[in-house]
Amino acid sequence: MTMPTLPTWSFQGRLITDISDMPEGTYGFIYETTHKPSGLKYIGKKVLFFERNKRLGKKALEALREERKAKGIGGRTPLKQKVVTESDWKDYYGSHPQIKKLVKESTDLRADFERRILDFVPNKKLLTYFECKHLFINEVLENRDNFINDNVLGKFYRKDFDL
Repeated sequence: MTMPTLPTWSFQGRLITDISDMPEGTYGFIYETTHKPSGLKYIGKKVLFFERNKRLGKKALEALREERKAKGIGGRTPLKQKVVTESDWKDYYGSHPQIKKLVKESTDLRADFERRILDFVPNKKLLTYFECKHLFINEVLENRDNFINDNVLGKFYRKDFDL
């Protein structure tokens, strides 16, 4: 097996380069990104697929109307259609502005960053739960020297600890 040249994810020492490398039924994952030069870490969650409503074009709308007419389906023809696409998880490092800045400034992402998957998660609700669990277990708001995270759920903030 040749080593990928692109930055990649790891899970318990295994490389994760494709959705097929993940357990079946995975909705998303909890991750930890480490900026190696500074030692700073960021914990977050990432979904594998984006679901969007795409506006139908004239041809697609007409085809849908004809199809509905042939099937005897009455009512209004929807103007939008749900489209599911793979997310940007392969190129993702985190949503925090400081992580984005470090990624932008990096000349060698593979040397500067380590991206580890902490948990694979089967649904949206558990994705939020497991993210919170990892954030609290690692005391990211109190552990300023190691973590970039500055809030949990938009309810608990790092500044709350400035007493």
